[in-house]
Amino acid sequence: MTNVAIVGVGLIGGSFALALRRAGFEGKIVGVSSTSTVQKALARGVIDEALPLSEAAATADLIYLSQPISQILETLDVLDAHVRPGTLITDAGSTKAAICERATAKIRRGRFVGGHPMAGKESRGVEQADAELFHGRPYVLTAREPQLEAWIERFGARLVILDPLEHDRQVAFVSHLPQLLSTTLASILAGKENVAGPAAADLTRLALSPYDIWRDIFATNAEPIDAALSAYIARLEEVRSQLRGSEMEALFSRAAASARALRGK
Repeated sequence: MTNVAIVGVGLIGGSFALALRRAGFEGKIVGVSSTSTVQKALARGVIDEALPLSEAAATADLIYLSQPISQILETLDVLDAHVRPGTLITDAGSTKAAICERATAKIRRGRFVGGHPMAGKESRGVEQADAELFHGRPYVLTAREPQLEAWIERFGARLVILDPLEHDRQVAFVSHLPQLLSTTLASILAGKENVAGPAAADLTRLALSPYDIWRDIFATNAEPIDAALSAYIARLEEVRSQLRGSEMEALFSRAAASARALRGK
């Protein structure tokens, strides 16, 4: 692999480029993004050159789509006409079923493997890109792809292979539900900030995330998110019924064990 095209050189795309460099990639990295974004990416040394999609795709061995989901879908509609036969295409979209379905319908010359690095920050943009962003974090692929797997492992990420539908079901619980809980809690706490302590700040951190990213996630994963919300509401009702009972101690014990597992402890 000697040429990589990053389509969407923001936090994730920029971090992927930097992680490639740190992992030993010595080829050329081309960026496809807005003029202002690629200027920042060039200044930081994240990419070597900026090109339009058609030109970048024509010479790329790997194309990394790290745009918002709706833009990834639009790119997949036109991408195949510009790639060489056998070009590897992957993405970083937060939902997988809609993207993989579109890729199956549209990609013929290239070969597509869906991807989702379970990493990020509240702040966006290539200015926040970090070569260590994926280190120690799960990185989901929707199919086996030895070349891509090798780079992900060099990043220090934890490779996970999941069917697109199963991916969407699981991230509805571990990613999309936490976002909605944080956002909803922050909306309830409005006007009470003067007495809020660290717990409120910690639990509302995700509420700082911009809606434009989440709009596409809700649109492409509504049913699994609805199921996750239903499960959480049902559990909340159980907790409410147990507030004065002895069951709360067992709940705290189970929850603490789960929290430790999430933290790798």
